[in-house]
Amino acid sequence: QLQASGGGLVQFGGSLRLSCTASGRTFTFSRHVMGWFRQAPGKEREFVVALSRSGGTTSYADSMKGRFTISRDNAKNTVYLLMNSLKPEDTAVYYCAADPRSFFEGRWYRGLAYAYWGQGTQVTVSS
Repeated sequence: QLQASGGGLVQFGGSLRLSCTASGRTFTFSRHVMGWFRQAPGKEREFVVALSRSGGTTSYADSMKGRFTISRDNAKNTVYLLMNSLKPEDTAVYYCAADPRSFFEGRWYRGLAYAYWGQGTQVTVSS
């Protein structure tokens, strides 16, 4: 099970850090690629970033590079998404996802690549 948290209301130019914590006796967090997606009202789900099991390799959507940073703490079964310089167009529900394959096996920009999904956390950026 994946539990996303940390969303909320933030002003234009502000920052927010999202967390996604994994639980479950059979779920080994450190053996899963982790990803973040977002979905704005009336729009399709959009890829944000993916992170390898070790945390050493990332794949960002071009529009997120430089403002968003993904990281993970395998000891805490948690992946983070630090979002800086937020804009109103970043307003969306943010979802974390996980998959047990190797980072080099999947097309992580595709939602179908992930076996597990969290419930989402709302991020609202005011202008």
